[in-house]
Amino acid sequence: MRINEPGKRNRRFTTDAYIFMALAIVSFSVLLVSTRSFVIVFKDLGLSVFSGIRGGVHGVSSFFSRTVLSIRELAALRQEYAELSDRMTRYEQLERTAAEIRQENRRLREQLGFSETFRYRHIPAEFIGRDPDNLFSALVINKGKYHGIKNNMPVVAFQGGLQALVGKVIQTAQFESLVMPLYDTSSYVSARFSESRYEGIVEGQGRPDLPLVMRFIQKLARDEIGFGDLVGSSGLGGVFPPGITIGRVSGITYQESETSMEVELTAAIDFYRLEYIFVIEVEEDSRETPGREADG
Repeated sequence: MRINEPGKRNRRFTTDAYIFMALAIVSFSVLLVSTRSFVIVFKDLGLSVFSGIRGGVHGVSSFFSRTVLSIRELAALRQEYAELSDRMTRYEQLERTAAEIRQENRRLREQLGFSETFRYRHIPAEFIGRDPDNLFSALVINKGKYHGIKNNMPVVAFQGGLQALVGKVIQTAQFESLVMPLYDTSSYVSARFSESRYEGIVEGQGRPDLPLVMRFIQKLARDEIGFGDLVGSSGLGGVFPPGITIGRVSGITYQESETSMEVELTAAIDFYRLEYIFVIEVEEDSRETPGREADG
């Protein structure tokens, strides 16, 4: 039987203890390093995940913020556009109004110039409509008895540089009057050619777009009458003063078997553009002595 010596047994225990401690230290170090790496990796993974979530939330919130801001800006732009459009419309209306005022002033200056050179006493008036119930298709003017208007007073207008006959007053109210125009079928005016001085009676055909007709002209006048000749009132009949333009010759008709002839006249007044008129009061000494009762 072999008995180990005490010294040898203590040395082996000491060596084993050192080896165990060394292995423990190595294992702890490996475990420590491995655990720290795992924690770091886990932290990085968590940071990445939360960063992605945070970035997504920020992107979504930014998108909605930009959308809301864009909607507000679009609403503001629409309101501004509406205001600018309304302002532009007002400017256009003002421009049109200014143009109309300039034209109105020009027409009024023309009428004023005519009024200042007109040799008869007259009352200016404005054409304001037609009377559809009147047998004469009368024109309505904005002056009446209150302004001195009376029945049978001649009515003239200034158009195209000419003083032209419109018709005569046939009915008066306090502030309005009715005027029978030349184109009415009941209108008859003693007339005379400005150049040849032959006379006749001018009648209407019921519509402003139809020519006037001058009848009862001596047949001898056919060689002295031409297209475009001017015809004016003769002053016979006691209603219309002499020398007021009626129209120009636009057609000539005669028959060999007849003793008189007739011509068609284009009225000097464009009744579709009639605006301002003058009602004149003719003094007795300015009229010629009546030769026939033709004016009616």
